[in-house]
Amino acid sequence: MSDRASIGNIAKLSIPIFFANLVIPLVAIVDTGLMGNLDNASYLTATSIATSVFSLIFWSFGFLRMGTVGLVAQAHGSNQYEEIVNLVFQNIAFVIIISLLLVIFQKYIFTIALSIFDLSNETSKYFKEYFEIRIYSSFGELIIFIITGLFIGLQRTTISSVVVGFFSITNIVLSLLFVISFDLDVRGVALGTVISSTLTAIIFLCYTFFELKKFTSIKINIAKIFNLKKIKKLFNINLDIFIRSALLTFSFIFFTYLGNTISEDVVAANTILLNLIMLSAFILDAYAFSTEGIVGYSIGSKNKTLLTDVIKNSFILSASTGLFISLIYLVGKDNFISIMTDLPDIKNLSFSYSYWVVIIPFISCFCFQFDGIFIGASQTKELRNAMIVSVSIYIVCALFLTSSFGNSGLWISLCIFFALRALTLFFYLGKIYQRIA
Repeated sequence: MSDRASIGNIAKLSIPIFFANLVIPLVAIVDTGLMGNLDNASYLTATSIATSVFSLIFWSFGFLRMGTVGLVAQAHGSNQYEEIVNLVFQNIAFVIIISLLLVIFQKYIFTIALSIFDLSNETSKYFKEYFEIRIYSSFGELIIFIITGLFIGLQRTTISSVVVGFFSITNIVLSLLFVISFDLDVRGVALGTVISSTLTAIIFLCYTFFELKKFTSIKINIAKIFNLKKIKKLFNINLDIFIRSALLTFSFIFFTYLGNTISEDVVAANTILLNLIMLSAFILDAYAFSTEGIVGYSIGSKNKTLLTDVIKNSFILSASTGLFISLIYLVGKDNFISIMTDLPDIKNLSFSYSYWVVIIPFISCFCFQFDGIFIGASQTKELRNAMIVSVSIYIVCALFLTSSFGNSGLWISLCIFFALRALTLFFYLGKIYQRIA
């Protein structure tokens, strides 16, 4: 495993993640394109809102990936491979419990979600059809979190990328098949996600245990897996990340909610633009993901020089790429929008706000990179606190600016949110160095 953090080495670790992450938002873009090219805008609006709801649900449990990365990387740095196996089993137990609870209480979750948005009867109908199918993807999608987190922590980013790529490509193929060949509209894209996530989880969970056997024996030690002290530590880390992830996803739900107070067409247009933002985010996250493993390794091995190098060089790469993406969007944003919808009103509305997709990639690259650094260090309290401050200010700004400037004010507030996330984490950076002083 690498103990170097040169620009070249970070880029090498990031390349497989880059290509895999490129495929993830492609799923959303394909789904948006499929719905946006049907003869009814309600399909697109319902899918957009339902996807936002499931993002909130699933990314609230993002600790299954983020918590795994830091702990695995630090255990790897100190050669404690039995701890890694126990951590995997602990997280699988979490997933089983969470998935069962989501299925059992799905009616209540749906009712709450529906009550938040003022949807037309037709849009509500499609929202329900999507929700009732997609809820069953919980087990597969959460298991994927664990697997990708494990291999990123081991700095085996190629494997993580294969997992994500397999899931995403299978999802795209099945969605196209179900919508175009079987005319299943919103049900088709939901069913595609359920099947692809479950299949990916089963295949790569088997592969995970095969790979772990190379480091240590695989055995279920109940006493160690359910060690109260370790579970408490894991719970505290996971709780912090849960709060952080829930607030992050809420911020985008809130974005959609405020857009819906303007009109359903605004929601549809904003969704198209957000897909482009998410595409840039996943590309930039490649550097953050590769950084996580090296940061964790540097702390586990008490290597201050390595830590400094990875922080400095990862920011150089991230900022350069963010600027490059902004330039690409400046030239091609209208073409990207035209691919995702041929509905004239939605397309024109998207064009009128498209300049925000040019601005945001460069602004957001800094907060993504800070996230990677703090996740790798398992500094979860700082991640939580920074997000609480950022979201609180963002909500106030969004309410005021949207009421004053409409949808433009909403996008301004999102820019402020990205900047605040970077600024708040910057002030916590010294705490990471204190651990290896």
